[in-house]
Amino acid sequence: MLIVDAHLDLAMNALQWNRDLLQSVYTIRTQENYTPGKGRGQGTVALPEMRRGRVALCFATALARSTGRPVPHLDFLSPAQAYAIAVGHLAYYRALERGGHVRVVTDAAGLDGHLQAWEAWEADGAASAPTPPLGVVFSMEGADPILDPDQLDEWVQAGLRVLGLAHYGPGRYAGGTGTELGLTDLGVALLAAMRRLNVLLDLTHLSDQAFWEALERYDGPVLASHNNARALAPHQRQFTDEQIRAIAARGGVIGAAFDNWMVVPGWRHGDDPRLVKLEDVVRHIDHVCQLLGTARHCGIGSDLDGGFGREGSPGDLDTIADLQQVAALLAARGYTADDVAGIMYRNWWAFLRQAWGAGA
Repeated sequence: MLIVDAHLDLAMNALQWNRDLLQSVYTIRTQENYTPGKGRGQGTVALPEMRRGRVALCFATALARSTGRPVPHLDFLSPAQAYAIAVGHLAYYRALERGGHVRVVTDAAGLDGHLQAWEAWEADGAASAPTPPLGVVFSMEGADPILDPDQLDEWVQAGLRVLGLAHYGPGRYAGGTGTELGLTDLGVALLAAMRRLNVLLDLTHLSDQAFWEALERYDGPVLASHNNARALAPHQRQFTDEQIRAIAARGGVIGAAFDNWMVVPGWRHGDDPRLVKLEDVVRHIDHVCQLLGTARHCGIGSDLDGGFGREGSPGDLDTIADLQQVAALLAARGYTADDVAGIMYRNWWAFLRQAWGAGA
């Protein structure tokens, strides 16, 4: 089964964490055996494991905050620094593309050609030939690196297609996770520029206030790249049933995230990861499907490399290749083959085609 994963922080791992993602997860773990820090020696994502797990396409991020609350290698003292880091992230994806390892996908024709090549590879027996390049849709998690709304044109020309306004804390454009702040004046202007340029709005990480203000101000395509249900994991990082319905009403897709603290209520980093299973993630997918009465708005947005590793992932997941288990878990719940394929990859495919003007 092919997979589209709507949220991976590949460039952050390569540059800020100094990981060579062309090497396997197991080699990287060995290299980091004596490296201190959360997630070190515990990584789950690298390109070989993505190929093995048939992760044919991902939304690959640039991530660099400038909130006034500096964090080493993540939250920078000035927007100029955040901009430079994000440009580096884009350069990393282009370097991988130049080496033939990935294909940066920017339009519906390229999307169709890429995923059809993967479907043909899988139909031909898969193991008998190398995989096609991995697909990358360039996304930005938090808009702080965009120096001003007028600069969005430059980013779009460089390949940016999906944009979230904030990450954690008080972003330059909107309040993010852990705040009760709405849109800033810059955020209002940026949404207008996004609509003009058809940049897709990722609602993930917005505060509740910013979420509703953004929906009111922006009438283009919306998504939630990596978000779970607040009804099952009751904290502000997740979306309420009302928010889930609002995304679906706009034709959006919600990618289920695999961070343990976003899956099981009360789980905190340092707790035993074996307390969380992939079935618990599937519960969130099922909640959204039952709430909406359809599986068309659910997908995968694993976030498996988002600053943590096996110690913060479901206990029955070793690497990103284990996302393949989700298909069987959905089938065991009674989901049809079409619905399973939709959740695993076709819903994101259809969403992007529609958003990029190719129809449903």
